[in-house]
Amino acid sequence: MQAQDRHIPVLLQEVVNFLAPERGGFFLDGTVGLGGHAQALLEGGASELLGLDRDREALALAKERLAPYAARVHLCHGLYADFPSYLAQLGWQRLSGALIDIGVSSMQIDSASRGFSFLSDGPLDMRMDAECGESAQDLLKEASFERLRDILARFGEEPQAEKIARTIVRKRLESPITSTAQLAQLVEQCYPKKWRETARNHPATRTFQALRMVVNDELGQLARFLESILSYLEPDGRLVVITFHSLEDRLVKQTMQRWSRGCLCPPYLDHCICGHTPEVRLLCKKPVQAQASELAQNSRAKSAKLRAVARLK
Repeated sequence: MQAQDRHIPVLLQEVVNFLAPERGGFFLDGTVGLGGHAQALLEGGASELLGLDRDREALALAKERLAPYAARVHLCHGLYADFPSYLAQLGWQRLSGALIDIGVSSMQIDSASRGFSFLSDGPLDMRMDAECGESAQDLLKEASFERLRDILARFGEEPQAEKIARTIVRKRLESPITSTAQLAQLVEQCYPKKWRETARNHPATRTFQALRMVVNDELGQLARFLESILSYLEPDGRLVVITFHSLEDRLVKQTMQRWSRGCLCPPYLDHCICGHTPEVRLLCKKPVQAQASELAQNSRAKSAKLRAVARLK
């Protein structure tokens, strides 16, 4: 069975319901991955779809999956935050809908050679685009103690951030940290024995998450995308964002709430001077999460949170 056939797109029906592709028009899938969401949008009535991904391997598999819709699909290697340049190449002025699903794909996690997971030993890479940028191994080699500590504390919310960072700095003086197994073992030893024995997740979970987010500039990409996307949505154009991390979800939540509000003046002013009016309506007041039936088929959907808005006319 091909990887794209095994792939289960997270919150698939919810994505289709919110984006409403039956209206037709141009759609963006900024993280096309293996093409599951894109296929559903095309089957649902999207006139044309632009799919972006920084992972060349995923793009190749998406091309195979979406071959029946080749006349209506444009697949490009690139960052979703750079979508305006790809729209310009196609001559698209507006979008009827846009989707980004910013979790790591099952294919990336399951491939030991990509270095995303501590479950199997492999090179400490973690780059979504394996051909450019700084790898996790490079980061661990060069970063100062202070930077490592801050990365683990901020992006991993790691309670042992200081101890782990100090251990990494000490260990790399003895020999380079080059494999996922090395790093996982190092982090595990930073936790008290009793904690290791009772923890639900592997002690290295937060460390691997934090390093991956920094290596791929995941929060920076999301912020850039949110700064641009609203101006490209046509009236009633829809935006759906799926996140898997509290920092990402918080950024999406706060941005969408700001878009949906009227006056943005400080509360100490007794009258409005900004003249801001709501730009979107929230399609869900709380994040949508996977139902039990989906979790039974795909446990990795557990941490997924979906938020959606529609551009006001």
